[in-house]
Amino acid sequence: MIFYGKMKLKLGSAWMIIAAFLFAIMGILVKNATVRFHMNAYELAFWRSLLPALMIAINVFSRRQLLKTPFIFGHLWRGTAGTIALLLSFYGLQYLPLATSVTLSYTSAIFIALLSWLWLKEQPSAKTWTALLLGLAGIALILRPAFQANLWLETLLNLAAGLFAAFALLQVRELSQKGEPAWRIVFYFSAVGTLGAAVMAIFVGWHTPTAQSLPYLLGVGLCGLLAQLAMTQAYSEGNKFTVGALSYLTIVFSAIYGAIFLGEVMDIWEIVGILTVIFAGSLCALSEYRR
Repeated sequence: MIFYGKMKLKLGSAWMIIAAFLFAIMGILVKNATVRFHMNAYELAFWRSLLPALMIAINVFSRRQLLKTPFIFGHLWRGTAGTIALLLSFYGLQYLPLATSVTLSYTSAIFIALLSWLWLKEQPSAKTWTALLLGLAGIALILRPAFQANLWLETLLNLAAGLFAAFALLQVRELSQKGEPAWRIVFYFSAVGTLGAAVMAIFVGWHTPTAQSLPYLLGVGLCGLLAQLAMTQAYSEGNKFTVGALSYLTIVFSAIYGAIFLGEVMDIWEIVGILTVIFAGSLCALSEYRR
């Protein structure tokens, strides 16, 4: 039994490493699609959301299960917040260095700790306060070069993705506590995301998929779906703190790709800021795990 328990923890960590790698690939595909084919964040978010929604719906109907839920307003709230976070993170990928954009999107753990204090009236521990202050300091260091490059609006909008992701994750926690299965939560998020992104893309414009761009579009959707499944499996089998900390490998993978293949160079303070955010996020995950 002890051996089995240790194996489950190791498998949980392995699943999270796979999820982090897939999320990084998704970001890389989005970044390349915006550069090579001039596609906008909204149509890319549409393709990112469409495939998971279709795959889950097909699987549900084949199993004769129901998509009907008594918590429809909770799903709509989660889906709306998650969709806004997705759109803002994809928007940031258009304009900011890959590692910077991904890091700002991954500030959700810091915002969850902040919202738990301001919104849910939960008293933070000394460790959580330390994580919050470190996280805010790390964010400030990341914002500095972006502001100097006159990208303050794009940077703040990308940072807002972390805030809306925090709202969405708090709602996920509430829906899970009410007994909603993970697949139904993911389906409604994907469905709302598909509709919301499609509406936004109508106003901004669509690009007709070509033989060159289609692999990128399908890759964005497939990587997003597989990453979500791997992440769900990781949290079901692994230590939540370890899994939460390993999720930041997405930033590491993105930074390596950005440096080698995109020629993106970060100054020392931006690197320190990214490492500080990763450390602060891990501390926040530890505080959440020990509740």
